[in-house]
Amino acid sequence: MARRTGLPKFTVPSLTPEDGATLAEILQTRLNALNDLALTLKHIHWNVVGPHFIAVHEMLDPQVEAVRAMVDAVAERIATLGVPPRGTPGALVAERTWDDYSIGRAGAIEHLGALDEVYQGVITDHRKAAKDTEELDDVTNDLLVGHLHELELFHWFVRAHLESAGGVLSTDGATTEKSAAGKAGSAAKGAADR
Repeated sequence: MARRTGLPKFTVPSLTPEDGATLAEILQTRLNALNDLALTLKHIHWNVVGPHFIAVHEMLDPQVEAVRAMVDAVAERIATLGVPPRGTPGALVAERTWDDYSIGRAGAIEHLGALDEVYQGVITDHRKAAKDTEELDDVTNDLLVGHLHELELFHWFVRAHLESAGGVLSTDGATTEKSAAGKAGSAAKGAADR
């Protein structure tokens, strides 16, 4: 991740410039992840096909809008801390620690399998960021915790499509988007063949 040089000239009352810079760096990682998530959700929205197309297509638009609102809130918090947020595609690509979403045009269940992996990564990293800000700044921590509520809800929506009546996820054991998509697709095909 590209680190900033220098400290902000100002930050919010009761925080030091060092605290403001630390919080801004934590938030920048979340800004990158949320921008990427919004783009990934829209990519899936455009590329999903199959019998569950309309359900997934329509489920994703509210998620895109909510994640875009999170992006705006995070960027504005970074600016409030006295640091300019980096929101360009080049900054996102240069600073991210994950690969691009790897699924193109595919069935709804395959995309949801891959999206399960995406949400797991975003939520895990968001939880770490919330923990890292817990002692430093209540406002930043509250922002991140509020995002977690929505992100976890959206993840549940995705997983509801992947879960059997017995509570088993079709993506269980997958560690990559492609493997999760493959497992979800195979489980759906197996269910359809029965």
